[in-house]
Amino acid sequence: MIKDKKVLFSGMQATGNLTLGNYLGALKNWVTLSDEYECFYSVVDMHSITIRQDPAVLRKRARTLLTLYIAAGLDPEKNCIYYQSHVSAHAELAWILNCFTYMGELNRMTQFKDKSAKHADNINAGLFTYPVLMAADILLYQADLVPVGNDQKQHLEITRDIAERFNNIYGDVFTIPEGYYGKVGARIMSLQDPSKKMSKSDENPNASIYLLDEPDVILRKCKRAVTDSEGQILYRDEQPGVKNLIDIYSACTGRTP
Repeated sequence: MIKDKKVLFSGMQATGNLTLGNYLGALKNWVTLSDEYECFYSVVDMHSITIRQDPAVLRKRARTLLTLYIAAGLDPEKNCIYYQSHVSAHAELAWILNCFTYMGELNRMTQFKDKSAKHADNINAGLFTYPVLMAADILLYQADLVPVGNDQKQHLEITRDIAERFNNIYGDVFTIPEGYYGKVGARIMSLQDPSKKMSKSDENPNASIYLLDEPDVILRKCKRAVTDSEGQILYRDEQPGVKNLIDIYSACTGRTP
């Protein structure tokens, strides 16, 4: 079957609240992709339970995330927007793909090493096989393209390896996905540590601007943001705190830094 459009897949976890960095770095750019691609956007709530969750809180966060997808401009008439856990084929395919994935491949995943270090009291098998479920998310819809950042390149590579291994045995079952490197979104850094990305899981609430923050809270966080002691506003790498605030202003207003 010849597809009219290439298929693009992406998703976000239903843990924590979306930050301004999530919006400017990814979600904002998703909105226009349906003009060119057949887009599948998932609320990947099954990935979230690799860390202990309160079921009621997780359901609420999943609904909120789906609402934010639409509020950001994703049109349900043009995009397939859905909860991962509501499509049982994700878990079913993940089990099959687990049987075509080697332990050594999963051992090399840097995100597993990072996350297991942060959650040493709960290093579970789900965390270890997380990339296989991600592979199922992608391969289930025969995705041609997957938007990836530097921290996700390994996961796309293992997805391709699993798909090729399966295809070599059973024929051309799965489309081999490529990374999507379209318009680069703004890279928004932490307000309290401009050397690292703004994160919805940051333990310091003043480090991130959340999409559902009240205006006065956002203003207060910006005023408390780490800058420097040079006493001048220059857009340069030597002043990462100031540079980050200028990047935020630029991304929100469309003005060049």
